[in-house]
Amino acid sequence: MKVIVLGSGIIGTASAWFLNQAGHDVTVIDRQSGSAQETSFANGCQISVSHAEPWANPAAPMKVLKWLGQEDAPLLYRFRPEWLQWKWALQFLRECTPKRTDYNIRQIVALCEYSRRTLQALRTDTGIDYDCLTRGILHFYTDQKDFNDSLPAAKLMRDLGCPRDSISADEVVRIEPALSGIRDKIVGGDFTATDESGDIYKFTNNLGDKARRAGVEFRYNTSVTRLLTEGSGAAAKITGVEVILPDGRHQVLRADSFVIAMGSFSVPLLKPLGINLMIYPGKGYSATYQITDPDTAPSVSLTDDGYKLVVSRLGDRLRVAGTCELNGYTRELNSTRCEAITRRTRELFPNACDYDNPTYWTGLRPLTPSNIPYIGKTKIGNLYLNTGHGTLGWTMGCGSGRALADIVSGRQPELDFAFTGMDRRNWPTRPNKIQTA
Repeated sequence: MKVIVLGSGIIGTASAWFLNQAGHDVTVIDRQSGSAQETSFANGCQISVSHAEPWANPAAPMKVLKWLGQEDAPLLYRFRPEWLQWKWALQFLRECTPKRTDYNIRQIVALCEYSRRTLQALRTDTGIDYDCLTRGILHFYTDQKDFNDSLPAAKLMRDLGCPRDSISADEVVRIEPALSGIRDKIVGGDFTATDESGDIYKFTNNLGDKARRAGVEFRYNTSVTRLLTEGSGAAAKITGVEVILPDGRHQVLRADSFVIAMGSFSVPLLKPLGINLMIYPGKGYSATYQITDPDTAPSVSLTDDGYKLVVSRLGDRLRVAGTCELNGYTRELNSTRCEAITRRTRELFPNACDYDNPTYWTGLRPLTPSNIPYIGKTKIGNLYLNTGHGTLGWTMGCGSGRALADIVSGRQPELDFAFTGMDRRNWPTRPNKIQTA
């Protein structure tokens, strides 16, 4: 069938790739001049199954209250006169109970593990290049209470099959000697050897190039204005998508099925159809530095728990990303938050990089209160969702694209996950094997 995918970030591009591999005629629409120009452009670049705990957890409410009004806080909540923001916040609080947190962790880990295996198989089959490092992810703590609180989560991850090992401060420095300068501040850590890192922008664009050679059409500089429908109730369907072409003309593009992979911007597009997604944009920050002394720069991807920052080495660059600002759809850089990232990175690795010429960036993470994305069917028969991946779009990207392609094709995805609008009891069975072609 003919499928139109709206959005060419990691989620949309992976969806297009796997839909093409399943035999569909695929067109991708994006308002930008190329793929991965927004949320997938410059994030933390971690494939982090081991730390897939949702932001909503029993400790979160007190932390958010403590951070209110702090411009450089890891999570900054700016109150706005928006009904969606308040509804989202209330649902977030409901997701903070131990029972809901446990359920959400299990769902997230299942998808993340599946996605990492899918990425690895795709990498093997295609030889795709994206500055990949398979040296694991090391999470270090500088607060004893935070480290103690992490131990149950680490055990749960191990129980779910993710080898997240709690380790001593000495072991942290042994794994990453670049942290030796703050050894006296580190109280412990955990390490997951199976986690990875790599440049999401390079991956998405290289996968897009392969998809294009396989027959996928990418239409850039094309803005979506609305989805056209006919019928009502169970008979409703999308007949086309209205777009503005690069030359300013309007056009309606037709297809058999439509996939929404527009991140935070999925919400306003779908609202006129009566599909109200609980997604709110969380503005994340990153800084990219040129490495000047490779011997003192980290070679293992890191998570700095106290500052909620992740660090990934991308060839001769160091990417440091994190923090979250709930402040609508604005993407303006906040200098206080940018400077806080550089200040902390300089403290950790004082001689590693050129800190006088950083490249700062912000992107809008599509956050659901539970951190569980929308993947699956809507109430409109030929309209599908692949959105709401929050901070884990890179980690979940390939698996989400593969699962969505299965659903569009009428097949059962190969993992136990709460797919949107799907009743697993009525699906046919299929072999538990990951394929990429």
